[in-house]
Amino acid sequence: QVQLVESGGGLVQPGGTLRLSCAASGNVFTIKTMGWYRQAPGKQRELVAHITSDNETQYGDSVKGRFTISRDSAKNAVYLQMNRLDPEDTAVYYCNAVGRTSELLYWGRGTQVNVSS
Repeated sequence: QVQLVESGGGLVQPGGTLRLSCAASGNVFTIKTMGWYRQAPGKQRELVAHITSDNETQYGDSVKGRFTISRDSAKNAVYLQMNRLDPEDTAVYYCNAVGRTSELLYWGRGTQVNVSS
């Protein structure tokens, strides 16, 4: 139906920057909202940001003012620009998409982000 593949994760020092990408394939015409979640060891998965087909955005409180989500509908892609990274941002970041109905959810396999000196 829909496949999501993340890229761009890696190791970065505190205060640094990373840009994550997510490419969607398959029945991309069904996608409405796309976003990013993250999960740190021992923690529950939490919302990072999401963006609608009308480019309305929402951010988790912990990343407001530091992260920016964007999308390129022509390329069926969503991006996450992460600035001023903190060790607390260390997690696996998952791309997410919502299909025609809210019951249809799709997930990528995740990309690791490590923020450490």
